[in-house]
Amino acid sequence: MYAIVNIAGQQFKVAKDQHLFVHRLQGDEGASIEFDNVLLVDNDGKITVGVPAVKGASVTAKIVSHLKGDKVIVFKKKRRKGYKKKNGHRQYFTKIQIESITL
Repeated sequence: MYAIVNIAGQQFKVAKDQHLFVHRLQGDEGASIEFDNVLLVDNDGKITVGVPAVKGASVTAKIVSHLKGDKVIVFKKKRRKGYKKKNGHRQYFTKIQIESITL
């Protein structure tokens, strides 16, 4: 059984006991959260597609940890002009574990 769910503006294909890295979510580590915006559910070959979401379907997950991603270097340069800018960025992520998918 799997589902396609919209989490923080992104769509993820999730299954039970799967670990995911999503954009930072509100909540403490160990807290349980529920996602109601389920777009598709596959229950042993029986596919249910929502318009735009499946009514009554939800995905429950547990927040495992909050962390930061790898550093991304942003480097801008204009040739022959002496213009160089270097900037770094680290994205905030939340690691979640899918506990259940209910219809």
